[in-house]
Amino acid sequence: MDVQGAVAIVTGGASGLGLATARRLAAAGAKPLLVDLETSEGAARAAEIGGGFAAADVADEAQMQAAVAEAEAMGPVRVLVHCAGRGGALRILDRDGTPGSLAHFEAIIRVNLTGTFNAVRLATAAMARTEALPSGERGVCVLTASVAGYEGQIGQIPYASSKAGVIGFTICAARDLASRMIRVCTIAPGIFDTPMLQRLSDPIKQSLAQTVPNPHRLGMPEEYAKLAMQIVENGYLNGETIRLDGAIRMAPR
Repeated sequence: MDVQGAVAIVTGGASGLGLATARRLAAAGAKPLLVDLETSEGAARAAEIGGGFAAADVADEAQMQAAVAEAEAMGPVRVLVHCAGRGGALRILDRDGTPGSLAHFEAIIRVNLTGTFNAVRLATAAMARTEALPSGERGVCVLTASVAGYEGQIGQIPYASSKAGVIGFTICAARDLASRMIRVCTIAPGIFDTPMLQRLSDPIKQSLAQTVPNPHRLGMPEEYAKLAMQIVENGYLNGETIRLDGAIRMAPR
């Protein structure tokens, strides 16, 4: 897909994977709309790349509807890159046998999985209203899972469950939207140098980097952005979840 003049909705676009992808899309001629929380630096980052900003919780119907409406006002919506998400440790049973918090589990599922469905259903409704391109495409969605969706570690039960849900969502969504000429793929990153990891100390990050077989380092947001852009541009990529992880396979802890 040629993104020149197309609008690209990028959730979680104020930092990390989303911001790196928004920058690459802007450089290719797209008009990015960064969607992030009101407390984020989304407005400033959008101004830097000549895009727009909409404050929204991706799992909130009204807020995401408003964000998509803002995107449609900018031009034809062709791309969704969905990077918004959250982590949070939780065990099924605490060390003393107390059951894990249902509210905490539901909060992570709400953002990571329900938020994915909400963003996709609203963005693709806008894509479906556009004229098909000469290539026959109307749009493409790039979603974000995690290697934890395959090999969740101890204490990752809500996060791993939510990301496994995104992986399962992918082929179903691609089939569901095929008649609308909208593609859906997912990237499952390994250990990336994003704001979520930047809270850790340097020795811990270095230790994590050494668990990656090759190369021995954390992934960079720009590497995610390169793959996201390849999915957007390559019209035969559809229904696939692609691991981007340096061949890491997560240990139990």
